[in-house]
Amino acid sequence: MQSKKTKTLEPQTETKLAELQQTRERRTVLMQGNEAVAYGALDAGVNFFAGYPITPSTEIAEILSVELPKRNGVFVQMEDEIASICAITGASLAGAKSLTATSGPGFSLMQEGIGYAKITETPCVVVNVQRMGPSTGMPTSPAQGDIMQSKWGSHGDSPAIVLYPDSVKESYELTIRAVNLSEKYRTCVILLLDEVLGHMREAVCLPDLANVRVISRIKPTVPPHWYKHYDENQKYLSPLASYGEGYRFHVTGLTHDSHGFPTNKSTEAFEMMERLRKKISYNIRDLVQIESHKMEDATIAIFAAGIVSRAAKAAIVMARAEGIKVGLLRPLTIWPFPDDAVRKMLRNVETVIVPELNQGQFIGEIQRLTKDKSESNVISLQRCDGTLFTPNDILRKIKEVS
Repeated sequence: MQSKKTKTLEPQTETKLAELQQTRERRTVLMQGNEAVAYGALDAGVNFFAGYPITPSTEIAEILSVELPKRNGVFVQMEDEIASICAITGASLAGAKSLTATSGPGFSLMQEGIGYAKITETPCVVVNVQRMGPSTGMPTSPAQGDIMQSKWGSHGDSPAIVLYPDSVKESYELTIRAVNLSEKYRTCVILLLDEVLGHMREAVCLPDLANVRVISRIKPTVPPHWYKHYDENQKYLSPLASYGEGYRFHVTGLTHDSHGFPTNKSTEAFEMMERLRKKISYNIRDLVQIESHKMEDATIAIFAAGIVSRAAKAAIVMARAEGIKVGLLRPLTIWPFPDDAVRKMLRNVETVIVPELNQGQFIGEIQRLTKDKSESNVISLQRCDGTLFTPNDILRKIKEVS
């Protein structure tokens, strides 16, 4: 697996991608994970980007700075990441499909703005191409240190939708899914990438545009004087009017009523918080995606996400060649965590290995779901030095516990 770090697209690749975007024939193109995110955003209908350049996500901004104006979209380079999250929230309220891209330090700066987008139920997408931290850390080295921040980074109770690809093609697909889910559930959706995935190149055959499913927000059908900006319904999916369409509504980061006006009434506060929670918890089946690989007869399971899962799959091939029955569980949706699926799939295994590029963020979730197993049967494998796990690293751990 090769990683190539560039700040600008090679002219030949840029030309190929431009041609592909115009004709969209089913052709195979060599592209980076960051390029796949940019073109996934365009195919999902994103027409507004505001962001601040930061390694290793900058290629996303560079591509969209060129492509959005061609499609009557808007690209704005902001003064910092705080301004960026505020800009995409405001653009979305005005009717745009909006997205920004950043990395760890910028993601931290965005957290209050992410909370604002969630409490105001405003659709937007934040792409976080993770790098080694804390602080400036190692800007061009991989880590998975933002797993917990992507859920708990914003203060208060603010349920999260977070997606995590493991390939360039999946970066394209999950970008579209992130935009679709943000529009459907009126919330800020996070897409996590690993640094090495953002910069590695793979051959990808993108689908015809006719086969790309695009979801747009529900628009109100009632007269303006009947409109509630935070309407209640059984599926917790409510219409969203845009500024300038004749509907009167108020937007505030304060706890608010169904029209958006600030309230201190406990009943209205409870209703608002329950709506934020239930539109996630009541739609788990729609939100959760998980891959099961070689788990049918496995006695050992590996739980891994993102780039680590690729090393795990290679290790599984080697282990099975030696007669060790091992499989992989890989979450494409990490928040909400796929509790039911993980419990079911780990029910019959003896040991779970959790490799991750941090000091232990997924391991606590697996321990929570496998309380019937002893601590010695849930094995943490951690690396936090700016380098990747190799298949042999994971194979050695498999052999230790087999």
